Amino acid sequence: MTLWRQLTYPAVHGKKRALLVGVSYRSKSYELMGSINDVNCMKYFLRERFRFPNDCILVLTEDESDPDRIPTKINMRAAMQWLVHDSRAGDSLVFHFSGHGSQRRDIMGDEIDGYDETLCPLDYETEGMLVDDEINNTIVRPLTTGVTLHAFIDACHSGTILDLPFVCRMDRAGFCEWEDHHRPQISYKGTSGGLAISFSGCDDNQTSADTKALSGDTTTGAMTFSFIQAVESEPGVTYGRLLAHMRSVIRDAVTGPCICGPIDSRLRKMCCSGLTQLVGAFLLSYFNTVAQVIVDMAGFTGFL
Repeated sequence: MTLWRQLTYPAVHGKKRALLVGVSYRSKSYELMGSINDVNCMKYFLRERFRFPNDCILVLTEDESDPDRIPTKINMRAAMQWLVHDSRAGDSLVFHFSGHGSQRRDIMGDEIDGYDETLCPLDYETEGMLVDDEINNTIVRPLTTGVTLHAFIDACHSGTILDLPFVCRMDRAGFCEWEDHHRPQISYKGTSGGLAISFSGCDDNQTSADTKALSGDTTTGAMTFSFIQAVESEPGVTYGRLLAHMRSVIRDAVTGPCICGPIDSRLRKMCCSGLTQLVGAFLLSYFNTVAQVIVDMAGFTGFL
């Protein structure tokens, strides 16, 4: 069932397209103060730095007037289908989520730690959460040869939210330890020949918190903010150096944040309210060779 065709989403096909989801859970006890701000910053960043066409960026937030673009569970499902629909070699796809994440007991037997990771739509209390198995099946498995997906997840328990098969843990000294999360006897979690890369705000067993430590005067998503700063500071950087730069941004936050690049002033103007997550880890994920690089920041106390 192709849900997105029934909704008011942009017609595809574009070589570059993005799905940006920000959920603040307004008027709830667990309200986040800047999820939408993170989405606005990422949208501007994708347009200005990587020339994503405005009409190929689908935004779901509580600020949208179109009911199809409110971040409910059914709309998020449809939007993820839209993102990967009819993708072809050479396509560059982006999925960005800023909001709450959680876990639930694994019933499929495909999780090493016994728990599935989940994203929390606006209506998750009544409609349920989006589970990593479904997310993998929707936006990872369909990726064919030549298609690249970058996912950015600013949420608790988000380390392996795309269920990608490999994990490389990077400690604070920059040393890596590789883990094979393949469970071939259970199910295949890779792509159909494409490449999936995921940056996450923390490890599966970690939680996140709001912080002003990076922007200086407003609450922001640490992972989203540090990623933008890293790319602005060193365009064309490798993934390894990007991760190291993001880690240094977090560690150096107490000395005063700085975005170095042409989008600096515009991003600061956009940061009028904020989210989100204290970064306990970053993850960089691939479908076949390297995957999920975790930068251990457990000892950092700048946001506490």
